[in-house]
Amino acid sequence: MLQRPTVKPTVHVMVATPSAATGQGGVDRVMATLKAQLAREDRPEVRAQFVASRGAGSVLLSPFYALFFCLRMIAARLRGRVDVVHINLASDGSTYRKLVIANCARLMAIPYVLHLHGAEYQEFWEGTGGLLSRSIENMFERAAQVVVLGSVWRQFIAGRAPGVADKITIIANATGVPALAQRGGGESVHILFLGRIGERKGVPQLLAALSAMAEDERWRATVAGDGSVDAARNQAASLGLSQRVAFPGWVGPTEVAQLIASADILVLPSFAENLPVSVIEGMAAGLAVVATPVGAVTDIIVDEKTGLLVPPGDVGALALALSRLVSDPELRAELGKNARMFHRQQLDLAPFAQAICEVWIAAVRTKIAREK
Repeated sequence: MLQRPTVKPTVHVMVATPSAATGQGGVDRVMATLKAQLAREDRPEVRAQFVASRGAGSVLLSPFYALFFCLRMIAARLRGRVDVVHINLASDGSTYRKLVIANCARLMAIPYVLHLHGAEYQEFWEGTGGLLSRSIENMFERAAQVVVLGSVWRQFIAGRAPGVADKITIIANATGVPALAQRGGGESVHILFLGRIGERKGVPQLLAALSAMAEDERWRATVAGDGSVDAARNQAASLGLSQRVAFPGWVGPTEVAQLIASADILVLPSFAENLPVSVIEGMAAGLAVVATPVGAVTDIIVDEKTGLLVPPGDVGALALALSRLVSDPELRAELGKNARMFHRQQLDLAPFAQAICEVWIAAVRTKIAREK
């Protein structure tokens, strides 16, 4: 009778995340919440350290962070303090850095998990050719486990790297229950956008939709995030929205929590996403969500039930959806209640942390089985 492969009493994990889980950007916010949840649970079977692989400063410094990660990984391997590497992956520079880290992990005989976050990864990979495309395929094929955020991404990766199809796990992003009480916008319905300001997130279309709603005086809006902030402010000014739309720029976790607590509607009219953290944060707080059916958004937003979905780039449909919610507090409350319930059942931190830990243990178990 075959014995089930055993796993070390404690699995040591090194997590490659952009800014060492300090909460800067969507991926890092997810890793920051995972780090906090693991600390609260104090799991004896898993010990994870979160190490920067890109850094919070200039992208010119990012190769040095990747190199430093590799050096720490090698040192930990020599001390017997790393059993699996968790690699958060997005497109462009992130992929170049993670190819180096994955290759280094293989050279040190450390199994690695790929965790795909990039909103435009399909376009990125399909736009590469020759050696780079084969290198990406090889990186996926040799992964011990692959984590994706929704069914559309599982289908994509299985199609591009068939050898890893049976090792793909869907684990949706998760957030904690908001610490601040939800108070809403008061007399004015507060419409909130959280994300990188620019074309991909649909900010120009959002401002055009808000302009179409200008005669309705019952709302105000906040467009928070880094990116093309000045261009968005200029567009808002040209549309006569300067007094009704605030642009605070990049905001940290504390400010994000305060904005969500003061909001009634979360809007994200993106052209491309993987599974946006801001939508999950809005659902956790019971906000009425307006989003577009891109990436894995449709895995969590059911139109007219847990939110409203509008076609990407459709200014008229976006204005109509926002106007409906501004005018109908009962609809806002119903969508928010359903969204909050879905979050507690599917997108809370405890099951997320459990699923990630199971992937890590499975990666180590696979390595042990191969060695026997």
